[in-house]
Amino acid sequence: MKTEELIAQSDRNIIGTYRRQPVVLVKGAGARVWDSDGREYLDFVAGIAVCSLGHSYPKVVEALRHQAGVLTHVSNLYYTEPQIRLAGMLVANSFADKVFFCNSGTEANEAAIKLARKYAHDNLKGDRYEILTMQGSFHGRTLAAVTATAQEKFHAGFAPLPEGFRYVPFNDVRALEKAVRKRTCAVMVEPIQGESGVRMPSPDYLGGVRQVCDDRGLLLILDEVQTGMGRTGKLFAHEHFGIKPDIMTLAKALGNGYPLGALLTTDRVASAFEPGTHASTFGGNPLGMAAGIAVLRALLEDGIMDNCREVGAYLRERLGDLKEKHYMIQEIRGMGLMVGMNLTVDGAAVVRRCLEKGLLINCAGEHILRFVPPLTITREDVDRAVEILDEALEG
Repeated sequence: MKTEELIAQSDRNIIGTYRRQPVVLVKGAGARVWDSDGREYLDFVAGIAVCSLGHSYPKVVEALRHQAGVLTHVSNLYYTEPQIRLAGMLVANSFADKVFFCNSGTEANEAAIKLARKYAHDNLKGDRYEILTMQGSFHGRTLAAVTATAQEKFHAGFAPLPEGFRYVPFNDVRALEKAVRKRTCAVMVEPIQGESGVRMPSPDYLGGVRQVCDDRGLLLILDEVQTGMGRTGKLFAHEHFGIKPDIMTLAKALGNGYPLGALLTTDRVASAFEPGTHASTFGGNPLGMAAGIAVLRALLEDGIMDNCREVGAYLRERLGDLKEKHYMIQEIRGMGLMVGMNLTVDGAAVVRRCLEKGLLINCAGEHILRFVPPLTITREDVDRAVEILDEALEG
């Protein structure tokens, strides 16, 4: 079928919950993808920070191929070796003692919300169920996760929303401290706000949040769905700030494109979950675990995070050069290969022009270009992306 026919059939048969670019992607390798007309694109979206090893990373492909021929699914009524192995690897390389597996970031955040409330019910005095989240946050699309998301545009049309969430300004420890009340049981925060345009915290912000939680007896939940798994140059973004959470959520890059999410926590907090309190039919399935094992091994053994730090710094430097040239660029911000460019003009128009010239980028908000390419990109890839972006900014 021709591209126009494929798009027309999609519009007939698929619910229109996405604003899609007018291309049909059919193949990917490394930092490049190809559409149904055979045109090549440099991919600086990477599935929205998902394909961090690039498309069709050989170790992940081989792991999935092998596992598909051995065992795909048996449910969590039974133990499976891949699940045990990936849990052990995550525990060995994090603050955590225990892991719960699911299929997405939203599911991981739902599990975190339930765990925090259950822990408070079992261990804290009084009726404590309220969770504080940050204005501009994004935690997912299910009803509880979208309520935790402190952006009204995601709430429209879904009232009444579940109770038990209140919102405070991001990067304001004093406001957080004032917001805590007797019903509060936890604080949920992204180390860097991705969907709001790569909003960075001040150096002492997360440490201040951790201190408020310690002083007031609250659990600290870090949503590292987008920032985790090497995106910022360390395995988890909170490592840059010298703190540890009580609960952390992961997804996106954890499976490099295979649907996979996880909740990590301590023995103390994990004790609130018992058989029957939470579950996932497909969570921890052998295919997902094989992908996760391959991804984590690559991050730890293949120099991926070193490349992320080096090439990420180069990307910010080259984008800074563009800022000197183009008046509409207000700010370049980010860490590792999670970078935002704040514009004074319509970002969607720039995205479209980049697409026409062979570069995939996306907008987070109306005026912020977000760059979350594979962590395996090269300086040459950056040079080509900046060349295309330079042309696109000129109109």
